[in-house]
Amino acid sequence: MQRILGGNDDDPLADSASYDQALKIKPDYHEACYNRGIALGNLGRLEEAIASYDQALKIKPDYHEACNNRGIALGNLGRFEEAIASYDQALEIKPDYHEARYNRGITLGKLGRLEEAIASYDQALKIKPDYHEARYNRGITLGKLGRFEEAIASYDQALKINPDKDNAWYNKACCYGLLGNIDLAIENLQQAINLNPKWQEIAKTDTDFDNIREDRQFQDLISR
Repeated sequence: MQRILGGNDDDPLADSASYDQALKIKPDYHEACYNRGIALGNLGRLEEAIASYDQALKIKPDYHEACNNRGIALGNLGRFEEAIASYDQALEIKPDYHEARYNRGITLGKLGRLEEAIASYDQALKIKPDYHEARYNRGITLGKLGRFEEAIASYDQALKINPDKDNAWYNKACCYGLLGNIDLAIENLQQAINLNPKWQEIAKTDTDFDNIREDRQFQDLISR
């Protein structure tokens, strides 16, 4: 969930109260409604956050950021179809809004609409080619489809932009494990562990490595 710009990150409740006061003075202050929604979202009060975004959109119907954040809140409530509709609304207003295309891809993935999710990530990447989060999530989705070579290529693109993305190294290792490529699985897993030691423990029980689990090098790596 997006954090409040210029707000008090340590106390979203205080932020929410401040925006309430601002709206008593100026009820048509759409930015206060929007930021109030963010503060409520940070508090986990998602239904209230959605109502606040709706209020902002009544005042300013072309407020694409409010549509996007409304979609995030709906997605967090598991209301995925409504979330997609909210992202679509944002994209009708601003077709080059890469965040909405990315968030739409995440939501489509949660619905199991994987090919559509990939298409949405691709659209986000046409707008913002260095969007490493989109390249990473595209890799995850390709992996779910069993398209491991394509997933690896997508992780590689994410890592060119952000070499410290440890979960991309780990997921690459998983893909190589599923492909039975012992050397590259170990090489990428080592990179992931170097960046974040938690992956060593996770790899011990991850079924993605079952094809190489009995390999001595793999056993040595996860047992250190």
